[in-house]
Amino acid sequence: MIQVAVLGYGTVGSGVVEVIEKNKEEINKRAAEELNIKYILDLRDFPGDPYEDKVIHDFNTIIEDPDIKIICETMGGLKPAYEFTKQALLKGISVCTSNKELVAAHGPELIRIAKENTCNYLFEASVGGGIPIIRPLNYSLTAEKIDSIMGILNGTTNYILTKMERENASFEDVLKEAQDKGYAERNPEADIEGHDACRKIAILSSLMAEKTMRYENVYTEGISKITLDDFKYAAKMERTIKLLGISREENGKYFAMVAPFLIPKTHPMAMVNGVFNAIFVHGNMLDDSMYYGRGAGKLPTASAVVSDVVDAARHVGKIIKCFWDEEEVAMKDIKTAEFKYFVRCDGSLHEEALGFFEQVSIVDANVSGEIGFVTAPMSEEEFEKKAAKLGIISRIRLMD
Repeated sequence: MIQVAVLGYGTVGSGVVEVIEKNKEEINKRAAEELNIKYILDLRDFPGDPYEDKVIHDFNTIIEDPDIKIICETMGGLKPAYEFTKQALLKGISVCTSNKELVAAHGPELIRIAKENTCNYLFEASVGGGIPIIRPLNYSLTAEKIDSIMGILNGTTNYILTKMERENASFEDVLKEAQDKGYAERNPEADIEGHDACRKIAILSSLMAEKTMRYENVYTEGISKITLDDFKYAAKMERTIKLLGISREENGKYFAMVAPFLIPKTHPMAMVNGVFNAIFVHGNMLDDSMYYGRGAGKLPTASAVVSDVVDAARHVGKIIKCFWDEEEVAMKDIKTAEFKYFVRCDGSLHEEALGFFEQVSIVDANVSGEIGFVTAPMSEEEFEKKAAKLGIISRIRLMD
């Protein structure tokens, strides 16, 4: 029997317990061992909970128990999750986590510590929630040279953009609805300003590069400035608006960003709506492959954590290969990236716009008092210089 401890009995932690208990027969068969949750660590008590007898408040009880072989870290944040994880790995206890913040900040260090102590640090749930993506990158796609990854990586923002487009509802109204339904936090900044997606694309980029891309170096924009007028223009262009995380390798250097993009309605990503997420991986032999599913939520995320628990149980005393070194990747400057841009500016600046931006395509969406147009491809640096001189209302990049 393999004894397991769960750190944090919130949404994901309680989901982990539920998945292990409800699917016990299937999980034990696939793990080739019987799994038992011995401890649940939380600051709170849970009177009346079916597993209240397993709840403890002192991490030392777990770390000093020689029977514990696997820990599920579902606390979130850096403190005390980092210290608890490090202590466990140093003792040879494998850790399975959904904590994208911790993985993005300390992933390669924790992978190294696990390897040095013949255990494993596994994080399938940290990027795609219930979507398998870490394991495919580490196993299924090992014959590929992966040169780009693109994804809708945040269910909250995708839900908001979908509702705005379909129901002609304002950003503020849809955000409130998302909060009421539990899709968005009371403080939604990490989601709507792109920070959550930024950490996820940094993790994926690191696995693609087999080196470390620090999330602090990823250019990031959110969706808080997207308006209903933007969707009017998008409809005229037969496009939709999605918050994308993008990473690609170009001549040994890596370019990564998170930002809203106008994508064609015919693109597979345009069909990904609501709280669903999708990740596009391009390999030099396979070409494109797409991974789609629920990117968040109690049971989808918990299911991914438990898949790591099964993997860890199969490999007690063995190292599961993960190609992610602590050396940092060489990054390309965002200023050199080239895109077409959709631009909105005051209608009185029509002639100036045509002068500043050559070869523009006018988009008429009957928005009073302004003009919308698409530029020719140009670098970020060139665009910013022209936009500053003209004075624009907003811009969104195009993805074809």
